[in-house]
Amino acid sequence: MKIRVLYSLHAPVQEQPDWPNIGFDFNPAMDNINIALAKNFPDFEFLPTLARGTEDAEKISTQDIPEKIDGYIVYQMNCWNRVVQTIAKTGKPVLYVDFQFGGSGGFLVYNAEFLRSKTANVGYVASSRIEDLLSAVNCFKLIRDGGTVTDFTSAITKARLTSAKAPGNFSLAANNITYLTPDETIRRLSKSRILAVRDQKSEKAEPIMGIPLEYIPFSEVNAAWSGANKDEAAGIVERWKKTANEITGVSDETLLTSAAMYLGMKSVIKNHGANAITVNCLGGFYGGHIHAYPCLGFHELCNEGLIGACECDVRSTATMLAFTTMTNGRPGYISDPVIDTSKRQIIYSHCVAPNKVFGPDGDTNPFRIMTHSEDRNGASVRSILPVNYMTTTLEIDKEKKEILFHQAVALDNDPDDRACRTKLCAEPIGDIEKLFTMWDSWGWHRVTFYGDLKEPVLAFADAIGWRVTVEA
Repeated sequence: MKIRVLYSLHAPVQEQPDWPNIGFDFNPAMDNINIALAKNFPDFEFLPTLARGTEDAEKISTQDIPEKIDGYIVYQMNCWNRVVQTIAKTGKPVLYVDFQFGGSGGFLVYNAEFLRSKTANVGYVASSRIEDLLSAVNCFKLIRDGGTVTDFTSAITKARLTSAKAPGNFSLAANNITYLTPDETIRRLSKSRILAVRDQKSEKAEPIMGIPLEYIPFSEVNAAWSGANKDEAAGIVERWKKTANEITGVSDETLLTSAAMYLGMKSVIKNHGANAITVNCLGGFYGGHIHAYPCLGFHELCNEGLIGACECDVRSTATMLAFTTMTNGRPGYISDPVIDTSKRQIIYSHCVAPNKVFGPDGDTNPFRIMTHSEDRNGASVRSILPVNYMTTTLEIDKEKKEILFHQAVALDNDPDDRACRTKLCAEPIGDIEKLFTMWDSWGWHRVTFYGDLKEPVLAFADAIGWRVTVEA
């Protein structure tokens, strides 16, 4: 068997901000994979190759025709490099693998496209265990022995199900929540307002789930940051120094600009009579339109029962606002999830999270202040979130009139230095295989809340005439 191993990534040593992080050296990871493949399959010939995107993939697949390649392993090392799509079109058996905390976003979205289109020749592995990769590679022997690509992908599915951890039986901590009625939730949302900071334009937009939406320019936020009271900002920095478990790689000057950004955003919210703000943070910072990351500001706003949301993601902001309102102030947090079948876990990863997940008057959990992960700049948060609680993860879509829903039990916090700083590990309730199927139509972001929100979410959806889709 002659197997082409394609590593889909920007470069062997990453020169740009992205998952896993700027400066990340992929070479040791690729070497370990290549050594494991050669050791465990001495009768196979593996041809490791790097591919940045579609152009490289097309060139490689054309060159492989006379080489008589029997199959492909495509490793998604960075998130959005489009390599596997071209390779899948060859019709050869393809094993698609997630390099976790590196390529997971693209892997989930692209793999869901294959599942939705019933692409017969692509099987997948999403596991932190090298043994699960080797079990899947072993399925290429079916092709060697005259089997079909359907035999190959079916065997990979069987191997994945066999190696997956069995569902746990958990004793959950008590977590009582007082909910608003659907009618009261709707009333309060109609009197709320979301501010979206996308670019330098101002405009009113159509409401989302009945919530007024207004776009405001970077310049307004930047002016509020610049005019923030310096003594008040210094007081916030002192509080962070006293309450954070540790502060790593972040200077006092950066903390001060972050505190000023928090005060600036809060004043903008007040001036507009709003209770939620979402900012195109990386675009604004890299474009020189804002001069501090808003991560710590979002953290503070969410702890107070207001909404601070990343990446000008209006849909996730509305999700946060709707169910924070419904639960009398419990904050949700946006994440970029990762799925690990070997642990039967979904890991909710982001550089912003509250540390008052039970609401402004609830208990606090430890947190660390660190640089923003992808570029090692600014200041962000690693929140060490509570375990042994039921969580509810949601996303809304006003065009579909639909609420996406799954639940999971919080079990751990992953300290891995790759990818986003906060990483809550949880075991999904239900079918983890189904959890792979929705990412292409819903995107990568999800919003996670502490507590069992199932019944009030269903009641709220009924009240506004939307449907709830369970994704696990």
